[in-house]
Amino acid sequence: MRNVAIGLMVISLLVGISAPVHAASKVKTYTNCTELNKDYPGGVAQSAKAKNKGGKTKKKPYVSKELYDANKKSDRDKDLIACEK
Repeated sequence: MRNVAIGLMVISLLVGISAPVHAASKVKTYTNCTELNKDYPGGVAQSAKAKNKGGKTKKKPYVSKELYDANKKSDRDKDLIACEK
């Protein structure tokens, strides 16, 4: 009986230790638009509803709130699209 109790304790500890720990994923911050456009040629939009103020663009921006928030310093015209082309 004691061995069963010890076995159950060991199993419960192993299950608790092996449970995945969700860490917040780190979003890349780019130093400038040239670097950002290498990975995202159309720029990065905060949402799909963001409208470009600067006229027509050649490429569609990638939509990611987290990525936009990390690089919003590069949104010079404050239209919720960073580094649009």
